[in-house]
Amino acid sequence: MADCYCEPVAINPNIWQREIMTLDILPIGQRARIVAVDWTSLVGEDATRLRALGLDEGARVAVAHRGVFGGADPLSVMVGRMSVAVRRAHARAMTVEAV
Repeated sequence: MADCYCEPVAINPNIWQREIMTLDILPIGQRARIVAVDWTSLVGEDATRLRALGLDEGARVAVAHRGVFGGADPLSVMVGRMSVAVRRAHARAMTVEAV
């Protein structure tokens, strides 16, 4: 069997670094994917409502707007083509990865 020859390839060292943060600090307009949700930090009814609105692991989201007064509650989050108002405490329970 002949020896295998492979061309050297320049690889960007940052290619494997993932930008992980919570949804409440995601920059406006930045697209992300929800990678984890701390359901235990949410009230049962709130967790059920967020799941029904599509805010669950794997969902692709983006923050569209923040609250009028000082960027407080609520956050307007785009889930697909739908805009959902989310409390900052709820957004803090969602870990996202920038895409």
